[in-house]
Amino acid sequence: MATELPTTDIRIGAELIRRRKGGTPLVCLTAYTYPVARLLDPHVDLLLVGDSVAMVLHGHATTLGASLEMMIAHGQAVMRGSARACVVVDMPAGSYEDSTAQAVASARRIVDETGCQAVKLEGGVDMAGQIAAIVAAGIPVMGHIGLLPQSVEKDGGYKIKGRTDETIAALMADALAVEKAGAFSVVIEGTIEAVAANITRRIAIPTIGIGASGDCDGQILVIDDMVGLTVDRVPKFVKEYADLRSVIAHAAERYAAEVRDRTFPGPTHVFSGSKAFSSSNTISNANGGDES
Repeated sequence: MATELPTTDIRIGAELIRRRKGGTPLVCLTAYTYPVARLLDPHVDLLLVGDSVAMVLHGHATTLGASLEMMIAHGQAVMRGSARACVVVDMPAGSYEDSTAQAVASARRIVDETGCQAVKLEGGVDMAGQIAAIVAAGIPVMGHIGLLPQSVEKDGGYKIKGRTDETIAALMADALAVEKAGAFSVVIEGTIEAVAANITRRIAIPTIGIGASGDCDGQILVIDDMVGLTVDRVPKFVKEYADLRSVIAHAAERYAAEVRDRTFPGPTHVFSGSKAFSSSNTISNANGGDES
């Protein structure tokens, strides 16, 4: 039976997320900064410090620009800004693929230095050993199958998965491998809707969809996409719930105009002292006179 999540400032852990299978859909968003984490925390069940930060905040062309140090720094900021949501930090490319020992060491560093509740890594059958080793070390793992952003160069671009019988079978094998390895949940990205829905029915851990299916046990979006702040191409699967591009551009335009015509700062935006300054005491101060 699905377990409802707490509505108070009790931190949600990975086990509570796992027990939400089949219940009210899990609300998940990415977060990379303290103020955004503060704003999202009351409304979501899970905050993912995604390696998408490399693209969204640092201007890299792909997520491959993320480093372990980058993920830890943003993970620390999100943990400071959140009190309730389960915080999961992405393991960046190059931090876990080589061996189970590397994977455990990187996961341990992320958890120890951020205090997050879990880590996430990409891959299915090929990464089952790493998932199992990290879980055995006492660190909860969220899996990630389907379209894998860290494999975009190897795949030759962002390609939707599950279009052929062969890839459908591979996706199911990945989902089952991630589940068997001990992951508490799995992201399904960029996958044909019916395939993602079938995977959700077949496995016992929650599935989190992004460009997948409404039948998944939860949904996640990149926060900048969701609030209409993405300045480059917006993915097809994104619904924009705000238009911050226009809001910010308009605010900057107004600010620039007021600075140039000297209407900002106005009287309410400057500090007035009890004693008026004259040109004489300005000159005195400049020459080392008494400012008291």
